[in-house]
Amino acid sequence: MTDEAVAMTLRRVNAIILVLLAVAFLIIVQRNLLNLSDFFHKEHPDTGLILPFESELSPDLRLEVVRKGEEIPVVITAEEERLGAVIAAMNSVYQNSKANVVFTIVTLNNTVDHLTTWLSRTKLKNLKYKIVIFKTEPLSGKISKDPQVVEAVKLLSFARFYLPVYIPNAEKAIYLDDDIIVQGDIQELYETNLKPGHAAAFSDDCDSASAKGIIRGVGNQNNYLGYLDFKKEAIKKLGMRANTCSFNPGVIIANLTEWKNQNITRQLEHWIELNTQEDLYSKTLAESISTPPLLIVFYKRHATIDPMWHVRHLGATGAGNRYSPQFVKAAKLLHWNGHYKPWGRTSSFSDVWDKWFIPDPTGKFHPVRRHTGDN
Repeated sequence: MTDEAVAMTLRRVNAIILVLLAVAFLIIVQRNLLNLSDFFHKEHPDTGLILPFESELSPDLRLEVVRKGEEIPVVITAEEERLGAVIAAMNSVYQNSKANVVFTIVTLNNTVDHLTTWLSRTKLKNLKYKIVIFKTEPLSGKISKDPQVVEAVKLLSFARFYLPVYIPNAEKAIYLDDDIIVQGDIQELYETNLKPGHAAAFSDDCDSASAKGIIRGVGNQNNYLGYLDFKKEAIKKLGMRANTCSFNPGVIIANLTEWKNQNITRQLEHWIELNTQEDLYSKTLAESISTPPLLIVFYKRHATIDPMWHVRHLGATGAGNRYSPQFVKAAKLLHWNGHYKPWGRTSSFSDVWDKWFIPDPTGKFHPVRRHTGDN
């Protein structure tokens, strides 16, 4: 090959290399421009770009950050007919804390599909949770011998008796009723101190901001006399004082290690079974029939919760007169125990509950409100 031919070949090779470099440079520039555009739209959604998840997230929700640190187990029950309550409660817990909250939702088989759809198709899809099916077999024959009574009882109210079963590897957990709204950081509640030997903490009725909650027509529900029949021999033998302040088990902080060591679950089962045989509960009992066994087992053997972390009786008659709006706003946890629920027509402070409710994507659950035109 002559020198001229070699020179021509080298020029062609150099030309090809330059073309390839130019193409590569243009590709890099194009990708950078696309990334910049994508970044700009995400940072400034008002530009008109519709993000794929915009319809599922509320406008004020920040991009989800992976939550790290110690897990805070929260157990809550879910009934089909009041599933909206669970959604509102979980949403309030999650949005008011940066803690690594993990929910265990205890429910029945007929609720699972509805629940998973509600969670997966709304902003709660980022929650950490597991669903546990409540097995009613352990309660068979222990609640009542009357089938009609058994049918009327809300079996899920007994789920709190079995906390270590749902989260066997946890040392501590929080149990919440579904008719609550959390306005504080749940980590603060979780860090409540439990003395050695105490398997649980509750909020005492006499010492709380909700003290002296009189439920109209049924007598005093803030001491043991309102829950247990002190004329019965089995109750007398316990040596409990009838005027001892009761507690509301709608919020529980549980030391699950102590719970298991003291065999609390078996003790509770013993008392529900004995009640079936000897009718130990007070005739004026208005609250859940799962409360008296807890009062017996934890008599003078429980820690206390900060009163502002369990402001209750919002579902009782006259709750709107009992609390000021300022006090309700300052409360860390609100509990609508009683007949009137915040998803119903006549509850007090339902506007507070409404802030945390997420509409049901299936359209099955609707809060009842006066302005809807329902009679």
